[in-house]
Amino acid sequence: MALPAVNHEQDSVRTFRASVHDQNERLDQFLTSRAKELTRSRVQELIRAGHVRINEGPAKPSYRLKTGDVISIFVPPARACHLEPERVDFGVVYEDSSLIVINKPPGVVIHPAPGHTTGTLVHGLLRHCRDLSGIGGELRPGIVHRLDKDTSGLMVAAKNDVAHQALSAQFKAKRVNKQYTAIVHGILKNGEGIIDLPIARHPVRRKEMCVVSSGGREAFTHWRKGEELAGKFSLLIVTPKTGRTHQIRVHLAHAGHPIAGDPVYGYRKTWWKKHWPAGQDEVTRQMLHAGKLGFSHPESGEPCEFRAPLPEDMQRVLDLMRRQ
Repeated sequence: MALPAVNHEQDSVRTFRASVHDQNERLDQFLTSRAKELTRSRVQELIRAGHVRINEGPAKPSYRLKTGDVISIFVPPARACHLEPERVDFGVVYEDSSLIVINKPPGVVIHPAPGHTTGTLVHGLLRHCRDLSGIGGELRPGIVHRLDKDTSGLMVAAKNDVAHQALSAQFKAKRVNKQYTAIVHGILKNGEGIIDLPIARHPVRRKEMCVVSSGGREAFTHWRKGEELAGKFSLLIVTPKTGRTHQIRVHLAHAGHPIAGDPVYGYRKTWWKKHWPAGQDEVTRQMLHAGKLGFSHPESGEPCEFRAPLPEDMQRVLDLMRRQ
């Protein structure tokens, strides 16, 4: 059964009168400044859907206001999401009316996709968050970034359009601080470094990404060595400056230090049996954890920073390597 429509946008008609100070302002800009809970793109959708009237007549987003114009706007209740809410285990690190920060366990997929139609993070957020006001007119959480299925750690999701737009803008402008902990193969010679190599879809294996010499999207990854482990591995603190698909995994593998347990870009079971059999039963997924996330709160503008400790499976592997 779908969640009932919980709507924090006004679902009645509101009316404004343009003053002399509003002369020649675009209609969509005017309404965005008056209806603070609506983004400009949402206002434009409402105008095109016929929910905004100028002097009782039809309107266009680009209409330039005249002094005395009467503008009415109707915001319909947000549509219920077509997905069924489900119980999905994740830790709630912080939550308010604008956003939720969660600690995602490994094995949880973010979005429904072929092969993963249930049990995703979105399903779980629909069940947990009872104060969603709608993203683009639909009662759903606003996912602004992603973690791979078997990567654990911190994620933020928006509860309304304004928060979704503000957080998305921060990610796009590279103003979000993301820090990961990774256990990688090999001992890195230097204490830190930057990998500045473009990434694109693999030309043959279309589900994979790869480093390319031209035609890819820019990708920057800073790494710092924290510890050498068992003579065969390194513990890294990794800070991606961009957010490309599989970026950390691809960059480190290209550098000759793939993440331990990575089933796509890392070493296969034969390596573990030959070189470190003690870890073959313990390392069951890529040893990558998003441990720190920092951004500006979309409503107050205050800086926020959150941390999540290593999950049990990764801590167990780390302890085993230290004992070796």
